[in-house]
Amino acid sequence: MVEDGVTNTVDSSKGLDLSQYDEEQVRLMGEMCIELDQNDRAIGAVSKKQSHLMENINKGVLHRAFSVFLFNSENKLLLQQRAVEKITFPDHWTNTCCSHPLATESELVEHEQLGVKRAAQRKLQHELGIKPEKVPLDKFKYLTRIHYLSPSDGMWGEHEIDYILFIKADVDLDPNVNEVKDTKYVSMEELKSFIGSAEKNGTKLTPWFKLIDVNFLYKWWAQLDNLDTMVDANTIHRLL
Repeated sequence: MVEDGVTNTVDSSKGLDLSQYDEEQVRLMGEMCIELDQNDRAIGAVSKKQSHLMENINKGVLHRAFSVFLFNSENKLLLQQRAVEKITFPDHWTNTCCSHPLATESELVEHEQLGVKRAAQRKLQHELGIKPEKVPLDKFKYLTRIHYLSPSDGMWGEHEIDYILFIKADVDLDPNVNEVKDTKYVSMEELKSFIGSAEKNGTKLTPWFKLIDVNFLYKWWAQLDNLDTMVDANTIHRLL
């Protein structure tokens, strides 16, 4: 495992024209994600742009990600609708926050998933305006990992090993409109109804959210106050 430094993968997509996309989202495509082998071992750094191009995904490029599920004191789950400016899966509803730890010293740390938790805290503030002190690192509960691949359109897609993080907190929201179009809290029954009617209503859902919903979410949610019994720390669930 690389922690003090990483090997940068050469970006073969430097000539790609991104002028049709939002300027800030293009800037974020320059961030360096953590490139992985199939067993979640860091093998280098790869740009967000390069790691999300289907041309590279089809060659096996894989990166680390996380999905946060934040519940309030009423055990309602916070959802977000991704902004239309997003390059991958714009306008899709999804769980509270989904993003990537960066190939930096602080976010490469694997002990107790600290790097992933630091990234989650950072992105909750960036996307939703949630103050770090409202979501302290020791309150995140890591449950398991999923490995999935999903195209977004002909050019972009996702190929990730995704760390699932639950947290229970009452927070104030100040969404970044360049990241988030809408938010809402839902009960378990409300989410089942929302997802069940999504296709009929033309509501778009992110693929990782659908996979987690079908395979895991409700059994975890039912044990929200007893999550230690749900932890499967060593497994990578291959949902390919």
